[in-house]
Amino acid sequence: MIRRLTSTFLCLLLMGFVQAQVLSDAKVIPGAWRSDRYIALLEGKRVAVCGNQTSLVDTLFLREDSVSSDSDASLEMPHLVDVLLANGVNVVKIFCPEHGFRGNAEAGAHIASGVDAKTSLPIVSLYGKNKKPLPSQLENVDVIVFDLQDVGCRFYTYISTLHYVMEAAAENNVEVIVLDRPNPNGYFVDGPVLQPKWRSFVGMHPVPVVYGMTIGEYAFMINGQGWLAGGVKCALTVIPIDGYTHQTRYSLPVRPSPNLPNDESIYLYPSLCFFEGTNVSIGRGTDYPFQMYGSPSFTKGDYTFTPHPIKGVSENPPCKGQLCRGYFLQPYAHDSLNASNCLSLDYLINAYRSTPDKSTFFTNAAFFDKLAGTDQLRNQIIKGYTEEQIRASWQADLDSFMVIRGKYLLYE
Repeated sequence: MIRRLTSTFLCLLLMGFVQAQVLSDAKVIPGAWRSDRYIALLEGKRVAVCGNQTSLVDTLFLREDSVSSDSDASLEMPHLVDVLLANGVNVVKIFCPEHGFRGNAEAGAHIASGVDAKTSLPIVSLYGKNKKPLPSQLENVDVIVFDLQDVGCRFYTYISTLHYVMEAAAENNVEVIVLDRPNPNGYFVDGPVLQPKWRSFVGMHPVPVVYGMTIGEYAFMINGQGWLAGGVKCALTVIPIDGYTHQTRYSLPVRPSPNLPNDESIYLYPSLCFFEGTNVSIGRGTDYPFQMYGSPSFTKGDYTFTPHPIKGVSENPPCKGQLCRGYFLQPYAHDSLNASNCLSLDYLINAYRSTPDKSTFFTNAAFFDKLAGTDQLRNQIIKGYTEEQIRASWQADLDSFMVIRGKYLLYE
């Protein structure tokens, strides 16, 4: 399945990498960097920030007095909260998503509320039992500034946090301002569309796995399609990105979560996250999470690895302490980005066929179906469908979604 790179293929891979680098070097200015577009909207208001370690602002795009003199000189970019405070904005609290405000908690870990050590602002966790801000948590809030770096996949939970923030805001007469950021997987749309029965925090809306929208565009879609409870509408403003189109390749300046450490992991994430519902490791507990796959039961594969606990990243990884055989996919990530414009089912199908006892493959079938947004994909794999046959079953729903998506796009 995974073939050795020929010289021709390697040349194409390198050409694709250069293309991605050139496109990502274009002057792309995220909404958060455009403080002249939103600071005035916050004057005289009590502001809550929903952000994390990705909520950074490039000082090149700020006035000299926009960053406090005591900002950490070791940081290339200050945090949005620091920028707002330096501009005299009345920030009253911080809401944080999965992985925490500083982004140092692994997926699914309990996130406790607390106080930010630097600013002494109260931090309210929006992960765990309290996914939606409570009315009591919004009593002293006029506007929520939402600034999270999405990666463009339905099961990446920041868009679920966005939904609940918008819903709570609509119910409590609070405004929401989304500071839009580029989507590193925003150049294509693919995967099964979620069916209502499998709605969960890893998939709340009838969209495909990869939806090809920025988080600002997605916010408009949530509002416009009436997906908030009771069909309520949020008072929504989106600060757009400058210099961005959906064909722009954007390299993130900071990892969006502990197990997505680089561009390659982000590009492979849409294809490999399905394995979270199986007995296959995707490299959690190694230096290359979401850049490989393997299992102790595989007899084929040209790569071996042994997952180990890594504090704050993967403290109890699948296949912990077991030698896994499989495939290292990092060299293929950029080629996939530039050539296929789709997620890959090849890895998943190959892994299922390589498992000697197939009854053990879907160790958490319910979670796999939530990730897929349907039980159809799992049943098709069990029945031996080819990737082409599976893709054909998605097409009608994808065509319908593309019509909906088109109504909310802000960028070419």
